[in-house]
Amino acid sequence: MTSPYPFIILTVLWAGVGVLLPIIVPKGPNRGIIQVILILTGVCCWLFWLCCYISQMNPLIGPKLDKYTVLVMARQWGNPINQTV
Repeated sequence: MTSPYPFIILTVLWAGVGVLLPIIVPKGPNRGIIQVILILTGVCCWLFWLCCYISQMNPLIGPKLDKYTVLVMARQWGNPINQTV
Protein backbone atom coordinates (compact mmCIF):
# COMPACT_ATOMS: atom_id res chain seq x y z
CA MET A 1 0.00 0.00 0.00
CA THR A 2 1.32 3.43 -0.90
CA SER A 3 1.77 6.19 1.60
CA PRO A 4 -0.80 9.02 1.46
CA TYR A 5 1.74 11.67 2.48
CA PRO A 6 3.06 12.60 -1.00
CA PHE A 7 -0.50 13.02 -2.25
CA ILE A 8 -1.49 15.18 0.72
CA ILE A 9 1.66 17.33 0.65
CA LEU A 10 1.57 18.03 -3.09
CA THR A 11 -2.17 18.65 -3.05
CA VAL A 12 -1.77 21.21 -0.26
CA LEU A 13 1.13 22.84 -2.13
CA TRP A 14 -0.74 23.25 -5.42
CA ALA A 15 -3.96 24.18 -3.60
CA GLY A 16 -1.97 26.98 -1.98
CA VAL A 17 -0.83 28.19 -5.39
CA GLY A 18 -4.31 27.93 -6.89
CA VAL A 19 -6.38 29.15 -3.94
CA LEU A 20 -4.30 31.20 -1.50
CA LEU A 21 -2.03 33.12 -3.85
CA PRO A 22 -4.88 34.55 -5.97
CA ILE A 23 -6.42 35.99 -2.79
CA ILE A 24 -3.29 37.98 -1.90
CA VAL A 25 -2.68 39.45 -5.37
CA PRO A 26 -2.46 43.25 -5.01
CA LYS A 27 -5.13 45.41 -6.60
CA GLY A 28 -4.32 46.71 -10.03
CA PRO A 29 -5.49 46.68 -13.63
CA ASN A 30 -4.24 43.12 -14.24
CA ARG A 31 -5.39 41.55 -10.99
CA GLY A 32 -7.99 39.30 -12.63
CA ILE A 33 -5.53 38.01 -15.22
CA ILE A 34 -2.91 37.26 -12.56
CA GLN A 35 -5.51 35.43 -10.47
CA VAL A 36 -6.58 33.30 -13.45
CA ILE A 37 -2.94 32.53 -14.27
CA LEU A 38 -2.28 31.39 -10.69
CA ILE A 39 -5.42 29.25 -10.59
CA LEU A 40 -4.64 27.61 -13.94
CA THR A 41 -1.03 27.05 -12.89
CA GLY A 42 -2.12 25.33 -9.69
CA VAL A 43 -4.68 23.13 -11.43
CA CYS A 44 -2.47 22.17 -14.38
CA CYS A 45 0.64 21.47 -12.32
CA TRP A 46 -1.35 19.41 -9.80
CA LEU A 47 -3.05 17.44 -12.57
CA PHE A 48 0.26 16.79 -14.36
CA TRP A 49 1.87 15.65 -11.11
CA LEU A 50 -1.12 13.43 -10.28
CA CYS A 51 -1.03 11.71 -13.69
CA CYS A 52 2.70 11.02 -13.34
CA TYR A 53 2.27 9.78 -9.75
CA ILE A 54 -0.60 7.46 -10.60
CA SER A 55 1.09 6.10 -13.73
CA GLN A 56 4.02 4.91 -11.61
CA MET A 57 1.72 2.80 -9.44
CA ASN A 58 0.93 0.43 -12.30
CA PRO A 59 3.33 1.04 -15.19
CA LEU A 60 2.16 -0.02 -18.64
CA ILE A 61 5.65 -0.61 -19.99
CA GLY A 62 8.28 -2.56 -18.11
CA PRO A 63 11.99 -2.91 -18.80
CA LYS A 64 12.89 -4.72 -22.02
CA LEU A 65 15.66 -7.26 -21.60
CA ASP A 66 17.25 -9.39 -24.26
CA LYS A 67 17.30 -13.18 -24.00
CA TYR A 68 20.93 -13.43 -22.86
CA THR A 69 20.40 -10.96 -19.99
CA VAL A 70 17.35 -12.87 -18.74
CA LEU A 71 19.30 -16.17 -18.79
CA VAL A 72 22.22 -14.64 -16.86
CA MET A 73 19.90 -13.07 -14.29
CA ALA A 74 18.01 -16.33 -13.79
CA ARG A 75 21.26 -18.25 -13.32
CA GLN A 76 22.62 -15.68 -10.83
CA TRP A 77 19.41 -15.67 -8.82
CA GLY A 78 19.39 -19.46 -8.55
CA ASN A 79 16.57 -20.17 -11.02
CA PRO A 80 18.33 -21.40 -14.14
CA ILE A 81 16.16 -21.60 -17.25
CA ASN A 82 16.53 -24.75 -19.33
CA GLN A 83 17.08 -23.59 -22.87
CA THR A 84 15.48 -25.74 -25.53
CA VAL A 85 16.31 -24.44 -28.97
